[in-house]
Amino acid sequence: MNDSVVVGSRLIGPGQPVFVIAEIGINHNGDVETAKKLIDVAVAAGCDAVKFQKRTPAICVPPEQAGVLRETPWGTMTYLEYKERIEFGHDEYAAIDKHCQLKNILWFASPWDIPSVTFLEEFNVPLHKVASACLTDDDLLLALRAAGKPVIMSTGMSTLSEIDHAVSLLDRSRLILGQATSTYPCKPEELNLRAIESLRERYRVPVGYSGHETGLQTTVASVALGAVFIERHITLDRAMWGTDHAASVEPQGLERLVRDIRTVEAALGDGIKTRYASEESVLLKLRRIP
Repeated sequence: MNDSVVVGSRLIGPGQPVFVIAEIGINHNGDVETAKKLIDVAVAAGCDAVKFQKRTPAICVPPEQAGVLRETPWGTMTYLEYKERIEFGHDEYAAIDKHCQLKNILWFASPWDIPSVTFLEEFNVPLHKVASACLTDDDLLLALRAAGKPVIMSTGMSTLSEIDHAVSLLDRSRLILGQATSTYPCKPEELNLRAIESLRERYRVPVGYSGHETGLQTTVASVALGAVFIERHITLDRAMWGTDHAASVEPQGLERLVRDIRTVEAALGDGIKTRYASEESVLLKLRRIP
């Protein structure tokens, strides 16, 4: 089994500190200053990395959706125009890269097409993420394998046979899987946290959790079930306009989430039953027969 994967100066795997990812995604709504504020929120909460989504809209938007009209804060526009309006280019990512270096936090993204892989490689990102929607894109997976970076792959809306095939195309020595259910927000009874262990046993790679639920307790529970990374969408305000804000975590919630994750992972211990020094005085007081 591949026990851990090296990402930058970090090891991600069982027995290592949980790698906490704040998913900014497209919650910046096309504004780089909002993106910087979200990066600052992640830093203040103690996250290890922030993640974005990178697309070439002309490639990624389905033809039948491209011309559909949508009401946006910038007026009525086609879905393709909207996607192009909120997509960051080189200048915006250069500003993000500089800000993350200044704040000492890693950043990476989910590339949704091959040109986006090339784009992200120009910034020498430490890893790539395969979005659940892209798990069946063989050409994209092969491009990510050729890039030679660690890959996190989410498994939402995927069957085991689809995951089997996707895993076969990637380098398992650099692969981390993520249990996910692609409903926004997701009901607790569909999170299937026990699949973390099932995926680990089947593919023999580290497995984490990408959550789209409301609330924090189920995400914390995934740590107790062995998740090696946690990813949650973040927002400045869940009432903001956009598709992902409602299932995102606000700044105070993110701080509580990271705090509780660190408490739970400390409480898990090493699994070796022992008598702690702190118990000795209680032993003398309460145990009649030594």
